Amino acid sequence: MVLNRNFTGRSHGPTPVYEVSREKIRDYAIATGDLHPAYLDPAVARQLGYRDVIAPPSFAVMLFFRFGGWPLYDPEFGKKKDPVCVHRAQRATHQRPIVAGDRLVQTTFVNEVVERGEHEQWTMTHTITTPEGEPVCVVVNTIVSRGTAHEPGSTAS
Repeated sequence: MVLNRNFTGRSHGPTPVYEVSREKIRDYAIATGDLHPAYLDPAVARQLGYRDVIAPPSFAVMLFFRFGGWPLYDPEFGKKKDPVCVHRAQRATHQRPIVAGDRLVQTTFVNEVVERGEHEQWTMTHTITTPEGEPVCVVVNTIVSRGTAHEPGSTAS
């Protein structure tokens, strides 16, 4: 099944609140091997001017899945479990670091859904803010759905 091109221009959110904890930041830093002391030690983070430990910059990218992965898991979008999607590119632009104790929400916008040979690609912009609207980060993801550009047996080119 090809992806639903009508998702281009749609947005979703804001999501329910995600509460950032020290443990989530610590687990992420350890899992990625990014062990800057400001990610692990509140005293070090405070010496650097933060109220608590800060998250590695790439932590924001992980929030896509925590916030529900829309549109990836929306049945109307048409993405089946197989074949697996792969990230082609991702970029995070921070207005400020994510800090333990933050309460965050995300709004996602589908920029485009296009065919790339036998594959399909979609680009999304995720705007992460506090519930009060303070800008925190913008993440842009480009994802490739392998081999799904044409229905099986179709003669489309």
